[in-house]
Amino acid sequence: MSTPKASSKKSKAPNSNSNSSQLTFRQTVNAPPAEAFRAFTHATLLRDWLCDAAQTDPRKGGRVYLWWNDGYYACGAYTVFEPGRKIAFGWDGYNEPGVMSVSVTFKEKNGATVVTLAHNGIGSGKMWADTRRAVESDWPSLLENLKSVLEAGIDLRVARRPRLGIFIERFDAAIVKEIGAPVKDGIRLGGTAEGSGARAAGLQKDDVIVRFAGKQVNAVTLGGVAQNFKAGDTVPVVFYRGAEKKTAMLELSSFPIPEVPATGAELAETARKNYEALDSELENTLAGLTESEADHKAGNEWSVKELIAHLTAAERDFQSWVADMLNDTPIEDDIEMRPNVDVRLRAMVERFGTLAALLNELKQAQAETVSLLASLPPALVARKHLYRRAALWMLEVVPGHYREEHSEQLRAAIAAAKKA
Repeated sequence: MSTPKASSKKSKAPNSNSNSSQLTFRQTVNAPPAEAFRAFTHATLLRDWLCDAAQTDPRKGGRVYLWWNDGYYACGAYTVFEPGRKIAFGWDGYNEPGVMSVSVTFKEKNGATVVTLAHNGIGSGKMWADTRRAVESDWPSLLENLKSVLEAGIDLRVARRPRLGIFIERFDAAIVKEIGAPVKDGIRLGGTAEGSGARAAGLQKDDVIVRFAGKQVNAVTLGGVAQNFKAGDTVPVVFYRGAEKKTAMLELSSFPIPEVPATGAELAETARKNYEALDSELENTLAGLTESEADHKAGNEWSVKELIAHLTAAERDFQSWVADMLNDTPIEDDIEMRPNVDVRLRAMVERFGTLAALLNELKQAQAETVSLLASLPPALVARKHLYRRAALWMLEVVPGHYREEHSEQLRAAIAAAKKA
């Protein structure tokens, strides 16, 4: 067993017991037994506290597959499935000396749930020594993370890891040609965060990071390399700006843990005020723009109208993302790249035609988002790992999407149109 650590804690938890084939751990969580049980069956929630990718078929005999960024994985089937009471599943781990299993019981106590986890089938002798050490050190920190995710929606693996402060954009053959990068694999930056070490190091939009702390990286592997460092460390970063190779020293900061509104209604009101400010800034930027200027395209860059369509598509996709949360289906960590599909944006521009109509549709989509947030049921708000996703998207991603990702692009499109 070789799972990523939620903290640097190495010692065996005082509430664990062991014998020749089983290690047992306990964790009390302030959540109902049904929600604690769900943490071992729901693919998104499993990913939020235990692993980096998960697939489940939550029923007796159904599959469970867990994968970590360091390459370790474990698979099996649910052998016991008693909702809110008990669950068990096989643990056939990569490169382990034998097949093991995990069993978990859930007991309500004083309004909370005592989660008792047993990792079974651990052998003895030298060939099992590494597995036993990993099980002893990993489960206490992972169960601590389970508690944090269920109670606050905060993944300690994220809260405690170093922050690079970069926005990652699509990097494919077309982008390679467009920006003149001499490499096909790496991390293309969409920008850097305010106050981050990346910005202080001088990294910019469309830079392509290829090495981090001496290791070759891309968008998939960066996390596994970065987790070996802590906030405050300084590491060398090699990147390309166009065809020019550069090196910078990047100081890693810590991730802030922002507060989120306690209710959907409060979140909706904050979102409404944010939209008012963003729309005012947008209208000022677009003041006096003609229809032909709003239609103008500079090379492969979006026109002003396509940029407005992109913002509207992002609203629609956010709403669908929240709908999946309400349906309790597995979701990704963001709305993916669907608002970036050029064919979709051109269709929206053709449908609405004028800049005024596109802006009105954007405002209508924003109003629908606000109404959706105000209507979120308490049951979803109580599922902190989902509600916090939606809240942080509205509080952090949306303002940054307008101001940091697209405001400069919008001004450049306007300047190019007026020059033409």
